[in-house]
Amino acid sequence: MNRTVFLFVLSAALAGCATAPKPLRGEFAATAPEQSAIEGRAGDPVRWGGRIIQVAPSPQRTCFEILARELGSSARPVPSADHSLGRFIACRSGFYDPAIFTSERDVTITGRIVDFETRRIGDFDYRYPRLDAEVIYLWPERLPQDPIYFQDPFWPGYYGGWGFRAPILVRPAPKSEPAPPPKS
Repeated sequence: MNRTVFLFVLSAALAGCATAPKPLRGEFAATAPEQSAIEGRAGDPVRWGGRIIQVAPSPQRTCFEILARELGSSARPVPSADHSLGRFIACRSGFYDPAIFTSERDVTITGRIVDFETRRIGDFDYRYPRLDAEVIYLWPERLPQDPIYFQDPFWPGYYGGWGFRAPILVRPAPKSEPAPPPKS
């Protein structure tokens, strides 16, 4: 009996853990963009994500300039205004609309490091790792998180005492599917 209860509780706990969406799962090198640019690690399979800085479509492919961020347990970039893991460029064949893949959107990209490219940021020459992207996963926009309040019936003040209100829930972000491959 105890074993059955233990297995039920364990399976319920594991079901609540966040996992990466199916297209983003796999084995990847544990290296950050800034690290790979210094070490020159071409050929490594990576899963990187961050904020889109710029989208540059061309007749054969679309290239994304990304400000890399740390990925959470679901492989979504963690919002951080004051920290980055460097920058990288990811290119994939086909057309990705810059009106949809706008700056400030979160993406997670899987692919292989194929080359390094130097571009200027202001007066600074920056060495970007360039990926041959396999998956470009566009995350839904983050909504403002307004707290939802409740009044605890067991807390003194439910009937006019302390008047305690506690925020307990926020609206969850909607789920998203990966961006479909572009039509050729």
